[in-house]
Amino acid sequence: MHKDSTQRASVLQHVSQNVRRLRHAADLSQTALAEKSGVSRRMLVAIEAGEKNVSLTTLDRVAEALDVAFSDLIQAPDARDPSRINELAWTGTIPGSKAVLLSKAQASREVEQWEWCLQPGEVYPSEPDADGWSEQIYVFEGCLTVMLGEQPQIIATGEFFMFASNQPHCYRNDGAVAAKFVRNVVI
Repeated sequence: MHKDSTQRASVLQHVSQNVRRLRHAADLSQTALAEKSGVSRRMLVAIEAGEKNVSLTTLDRVAEALDVAFSDLIQAPDARDPSRINELAWTGTIPGSKAVLLSKAQASREVEQWEWCLQPGEVYPSEPDADGWSEQIYVFEGCLTVMLGEQPQIIATGEFFMFASNQPHCYRNDGAVAAKFVRNVVI
């Protein structure tokens, strides 16, 4: 079976379990959730049975009706780190088209999105940010080392990392090619 198909099947299972669990926690019947969300009861039955390839828009409507985040519906129910999602949320009709929700973070004010390129040997030191700030890094080319104090975190192409940025940290390229990455600062 193709990897995306397997990942998509696991997300459908997560959605199925989470919608059922969250609906029960909200003390809603399928009919009541259907009325509140504008999603047909028939569709909700199929979602809870894990039988329906559901659109992102439909999941947004269900999440809003349940008063939860979209990520709460697709995340593995037994996830140890609730901020790290890394779940395939959508696949297109053309092989390779997909959307993966990597992570989530609470923002009190804003999120800054940065595109970075560090050449081999380059180091960018950063002072600690205010308490409550965090950073999300996604490397799309090369390899990046994030130093948290004296602790290195190596992030390869296609990987991501989140951390509380209220500590000394720096970005370092120890590789032989440019490290290109997206950095989100969550304020």
